Amino acid sequence: MGASSSVLQKSIHEFTVKDNKGKDVNLNIYKGKVLLVVNVASKCGFTNSNYTQLTELYSKYKDKDFEILAFPCNQFLYQEPGSSQEAEQFACTRFKAEYPIFQKVKVNGTDAAPVYVFLKASKGGFLGSRIKWNFTKFLIDKDGHVIKRYGTSTTPLAIEDDIKKALGQI
Repeated sequence: MGASSSVLQKSIHEFTVKDNKGKDVNLNIYKGKVLLVVNVASKCGFTNSNYTQLTELYSKYKDKDFEILAFPCNQFLYQEPGSSQEAEQFACTRFKAEYPIFQKVKVNGTDAAPVYVFLKASKGGFLGSRIKWNFTKFLIDKDGHVIKRYGTSTTPLAIEDDIKKALGQI
């Protein structure tokens, strides 16, 4: 069954998610910003390079209407085993992340977070819409629509030109 059949939302701004302490965050607060949504994990082979580069991108563009939304996920070989708050502490302490780290989510399956159902329905990946691994990235325009999806092996810095284009800098 395709994920798109159950998605009514037209924009990421229509979703409410939980922060790492369990409080509701309405994503409409990000209207007018370019977003990079990433499923993250602290014990993955891609962790160091992705978190380092995410922090670099955020530092460079946070004052130019750019935001990173990180969602810890434990679905891939249990590589995010701690709590949501531990995931945030890891990212903020080790990688100086200043962007929001939300509550742990599932990105695939019947219990997938609604925002991820929307993202996957908007832009399927190679061999279908399922997220294949940690650090899958979705670039979202200022109106909340998915521009592009990037697999794990695409580093954050490799999509910098796409971010600049979405920000109107190219």
